[in-house]
This record gives sequence, structure tokens and C-alpha cells, in this order.
Amino acid sequence: MIRLPGLIDPHVHVREPGQTHKEDWDTVTQAALAGGVTMILAMPNTKPPIFDASTFELALNSAKHKARCDYAQFVGAGPDNADLLPELASQAAGLKMYLDSTFGELRLDNMNLWMPHFVNYPKEYPIVLHSESRTMAAGILFAMIYDRPVHIAHISLKEEILLIKAAKERGVKVTCEVCPHHLFLSKEDIPAISQVHPGRGEVRPRLATKEDVEALWQNLDVVDCFATDHAPHTLEEKDSENPPPGFPGLETLLPLLLTAVDDGRYCARRVLTIDDIVQKSVVNPRKIFHLPEQPETWIEVDEHTEYEIRAEDQFTRCGWTPFEGWRVKGKVTKAVLRGKTAFEDGKVLAEPGYGENIRK
Repeated sequence: MIRLPGLIDPHVHVREPGQTHKEDWDTVTQAALAGGVTMILAMPNTKPPIFDASTFELALNSAKHKARCDYAQFVGAGPDNADLLPELASQAAGLKMYLDSTFGELRLDNMNLWMPHFVNYPKEYPIVLHSESRTMAAGILFAMIYDRPVHIAHISLKEEILLIKAAKERGVKVTCEVCPHHLFLSKEDIPAISQVHPGRGEVRPRLATKEDVEALWQNLDVVDCFATDHAPHTLEEKDSENPPPGFPGLETLLPLLLTAVDDGRYCARRVLTIDDIVQKSVVNPRKIFHLPEQPETWIEVDEHTEYEIRAEDQFTRCGWTPFEGWRVKGKVTKAVLRGKTAFEDGKVLAEPGYGENIRK
């Protein structure tokens, strides 16, 4: 049995308000605790999106009554709210800007719409970019022009990690995250994920080539954070004629990474270690997003337990996982949050509302 700090997931889609048949603050924080995650940062592309004071309060009110682990809520950049969001900055996880295709209504297609957000949002608070390839390059240019840090969400391509590496070497204030599905899956895995339903392989950014996956591993020292981009949709939706993109991931993040450690997965000219997991899932997210430490908070993991990932054993409401049937090694047996046992032996013990808003 090993003890680790409670993990922080800086990229989680709660689906509340508006689509609680997929997930809500109760189920998502149960899934978090079961996965060893004691703090989540929630994305704003809900229905309605979290893009002003009233919708922000709507989300936080739900979290206050339902969340079982600690949390903060992002606000979303829209075409006409750049003047409204600075007053919320101290209360928010950060500002999320969607520069590429997304699930929801917050996409900013025009760079003229980016500028007021880069100008107005206080520099001491983080901006996170949903950007891919060329829009990511443009986002890094904006970071240089406006001399402010940006965090790039869910990188997936060789060209992206190499550009971020070059930007960091030149002193650009850029950090980035990678998701387990982009580290452990490629587009060649889509038939196995989809079975007879191709929509199950839909995710944004899309699963890339094996060459892209290997480039992420071999440049993992450039990556600052592991993040799940937990994006739950029901199987009925995924198997429909218009499947929404997204994978659940809160409960599979740690076992996948622990299995890679046990396998001696080679990355960045060395093997992956448990210290790497802690650095990229606790230390760096706390630094990038200015998050407080969680006192008396840790998780216990049986690193020798081998088991098969099954959706039926998970707490997420969506009812499926792209890693169905995968054999992994390393199981969360206990999570202690602020001195109280919140999860133990497969049972969530924290009550709804026990989670704290870390920006309060």
C-alpha cells in the first residue's frame, strides 16, 4: 500500500446545469474520489454556459449542495462578456477560451473576439485555451503579445508538443496538459472502442496517430499536467446518429498511469515514475492555477492489485468507458479529504456538500 497526495484534475465537465442525465456535481465528485482525485476544476460549457455572474452563481449553488470533493468553477469567454468576467476572476478557477470545436456554445471563431479577453482578464489569474494545431500556435502568439501566461488544454499532436517545447525554450509563458486517452489510445483503437457504434470513438481533440502518441510520451517532460477532460455522455447519445464528442476519465486516470509505471513505460529518455504522477497531478496544477493545499488530504493505493476496468463498477453516471476490459494494476482503496475518510473500499463516504469551493 502506498500513500499519495490527493490528485487535482484541472479539466472536468460536470454537465450541471442543463444536462444532469449525463452527470451532475454529486456523481462527478463521487467518480473523482473513487479515482483518487480530491479536487476538480469544472469547465463552463454547460447549458446555459457559465459566462456571467448569474450562471456562475447557478453552478456554484449546485456544487455547494452536491459536491463531495473540493472544487472550483471556470468562467467561459464569449463574444460579448469580456467586460463582465474580470469581476469574477478572484472567485473562478480561471478563464476558459474555446478557440476550436467544442461541445456547447462558447466557441470564439474570430481572433478579434480573443483580444478583449487577453486585455481585460487580470493577469494574475489563468487563461486556459481549448485550441488545436494552428489555433494553438495563435494562442501562444497572443501569450507573447500580451505578456501573460496561457495553459493549453488536452494537447494531442506531435506538432503541438514540439511547438510548446520551442516556445518554453524561448521563455514564453505557456503550460500544457495531456489526457490519458491521448497517451494510451490512437485512432487505430477506434474500432475496438466503437464496436458496432462508431460514435463511441468521437472525442475532441480526435485520437491521433501512433506517431503523435509516441511524440507525447517522448516529450512528456514538456507536459505540465495530467488532466482527464472527463466529458461524460450516455451510451444512447454516443450510439446515436449525431454522437457528441467526449470520454469519461476520472476513474481511469490513476490506474492507467500506475500501470504504465509498473510496465516501465519509457518517456523523455527515462522511465515513468510515481513522482512524475504526483508532479503533474498535484504540484504543477496547484502552481499553475494558484490552488491552496488541502490539509490532511491523501489517498491510499494498493499498487499490486490487478483488475479489469468495467463501466458497471464506476460511479460516473454516463455508464461507459473507452477502456472497457483493460487490465490495470493499482487500485485506490482510500481517500481522505481534510481529515475525513471520503472513500474507502469501493464506497463513497463523503456526504453531498462536504466538498469546498477552494476560491470561496
